Amino acid sequence: MLVLPRLLALLASAGIMTGCAIGSDYRSPEIALSPAFLGQRAVDLRPVLRQADLTVWWAAFDDPLLTRFVSLVLEQNLDIAQAAARVAQSRAALRYADAVLLPAASVSANAARNYQSVETPLGQVLNATSGFDRSGNLYEANLGASWEIDVFGGLQRGREAARAAYEASEAGAVATRLAVTAQTADVYVTIRGLQARIAIARQQADTRRRLLDIVSLQYRKGVAAELQMNQAEGSLAQAQAQIPALEAGLDAAMNALDVLLGAQPGTHRSELAAVTPVPVAPGLAASGTPAEMIRRRPDLIAAERRLAAANARIGMAVSEYYPKFSLAALLGSSTAMASGNLFTGAASQAQGVLGLRWRLFDFGRVEAQIAASRGQEAEALAAYRLAVLQAAADVENALSALVKHEAQVGILTRGESSFARARDNSLAAYKGGVVSLIEVLDADSKLLQARDAKAQAQTDAARAAIASFRALGSGWDAPHASHNSLSDKLATNDYR
Repeated sequence: MLVLPRLLALLASAGIMTGCAIGSDYRSPEIALSPAFLGQRAVDLRPVLRQADLTVWWAAFDDPLLTRFVSLVLEQNLDIAQAAARVAQSRAALRYADAVLLPAASVSANAARNYQSVETPLGQVLNATSGFDRSGNLYEANLGASWEIDVFGGLQRGREAARAAYEASEAGAVATRLAVTAQTADVYVTIRGLQARIAIARQQADTRRRLLDIVSLQYRKGVAAELQMNQAEGSLAQAQAQIPALEAGLDAAMNALDVLLGAQPGTHRSELAAVTPVPVAPGLAASGTPAEMIRRRPDLIAAERRLAAANARIGMAVSEYYPKFSLAALLGSSTAMASGNLFTGAASQAQGVLGLRWRLFDFGRVEAQIAASRGQEAEALAAYRLAVLQAAADVENALSALVKHEAQVGILTRGESSFARARDNSLAAYKGGVVSLIEVLDADSKLLQARDAKAQAQTDAARAAIASFRALGSGWDAPHASHNSLSDKLATNDYR
């Protein structure tokens, strides 16, 4: 009689005190990269007006409207809302995995009234009994409890997988936040660049229209040839044709910004109507080794947490080799009499059950599940390594583009100065009667072309700076810690 209680106590102690689980414990893979990025030194040495705080890098562009749009997008963007919903789902899955480790209890009660047929074999026998009542009542109330004892750690591995998946969803939400923030800044800079280029294109068209007026007058007087007039007309048409293309791009960019802000296209167009200069890219503190810098990227953290979840699921699959033990108990009352007798001593009932489930003749399926889990882990590991390489490439490309486009801006600035002096000199010569107005307008046209190229380069440089901040995972407060302390890294970030 003492064997069953002792066995139950032994299993309960094993379920509580077990300190290890089936399967290997997870270890975060090392990030093996070169000691420095190829473009890191050039970025660190570049002259800048201001240095950016990596957590709010968009503020360093010193553009109040950009800062306002970023604040709005963090509140209203629908991609961020979807990411927050995924976090809520994975948090619920983690709570479920926690609950599975604990005993479950339930309360049940029912009342039934039966009317026995006398045509059935049982009814015929009962009907032959004196005092048989075809009507009967049944009342029952029970308190039940059950517990699957995690002797071999399969449920614990499931909890580890759920926690890693939850942390991956958190990191994914931060990655979405950074991507949307960078996209908002990129679209905003694109809008300002297109507005600048449209203004220059309109000046160019006005200049060439004045040139055509002069050539047409000379042609009517017989001074200019028809060829010159045709060339002037073609030059004007070429300048005018650029404006609709630029305006179409501007409309698309403004609509894209509204969608990012979760608003109907055209909602914020009036706020962007006033033309302002293209924001100047702030400084980028690219300090530390590549591994240290890209370790803060939330997409890499998410990939690493997915790898941890895959590793835990191997333990879950391996645990199916071993028996599963469970405890169940029932305490209640049942009576076929009036409900007043339900909770009397005579109506009490109790039950204790020790359960065993063992897939003893199903090891083929278990082995297949383990092989599938190992394959998923290998896939997750390859995906993580690929994500590391792609992150390094993103940083290298962004840093190179930033340095090269800013060098291009410097060259075009010098060219613009030269064309400006040439235009001034031609204007002075025209006032002195040395050259014609055609030469002045031609010099002015070349100056506007140089300004257009400079505006493009300034836009590209600002966009490259935004890409650099995004590539380095800037935009959230990530303490310098290992991947295994992701919850601490994300605790200070309100991204939902």
